[in-house]
Amino acid sequence: MPAKPACDKITEKRSTFIGHLWPVETEEEARARIDEMKRKYHDARHNCWCYVIKDGSTRYSDDGEPQGSAGQPMLTMFQRERVTNLCCVVTRYFGGVLLGVGGLVRAYTQCAQHTLNRAGVSVMRPWVELEVYCPYRWLERVKQLCTAQGGVLGHMEYAAQVAVHVLLPEGVADAFQGKLTELSAGEMWAAKVGQVYRPSPLEE
Repeated sequence: MPAKPACDKITEKRSTFIGHLWPVETEEEARARIDEMKRKYHDARHNCWCYVIKDGSTRYSDDGEPQGSAGQPMLTMFQRERVTNLCCVVTRYFGGVLLGVGGLVRAYTQCAQHTLNRAGVSVMRPWVELEVYCPYRWLERVKQLCTAQGGVLGHMEYAAQVAVHVLLPEGVADAFQGKLTELSAGEMWAAKVGQVYRPSPLEE
């Protein structure tokens, strides 16, 4: 799936192509994004789109362009890149010069590809949820350590000690626990309380 929403623009023989791309998880989300772009660019000649949902739902539209020249080539590119859970809309402002079917295929595909490159791609990876039992004087150091390990702070429970919930990529959880022990000479410890899947940047 895309790592984040993105926008990019190219110009081809005076026609302007504006690409928008979002991570989505349902067809309803995708349709809402498409409707949003149709309202935003209501004065454009074409708002071509496609979406790919992990459950297998795929749709596309050429929105008035010659059949097979816009939505389907965009969809094919995303399928070739093996990216799912995305919605892409490419808006075209006509510049007065006909591009032909081949030119349209290249322009729409290129704009969608550039937009995907700008968004980046992430994959779902396992993260470990830990509960850290921390004296108050160590709380800021624990927060810093979590951030330094690429983790995410969750909620905190305040009692005689602070129970800090953290999410860490699976591969660094053991290192985090080791650093906790080293930092506090064994005064702090962490208990594994669960596992979740979160989008993480795709490694090259």
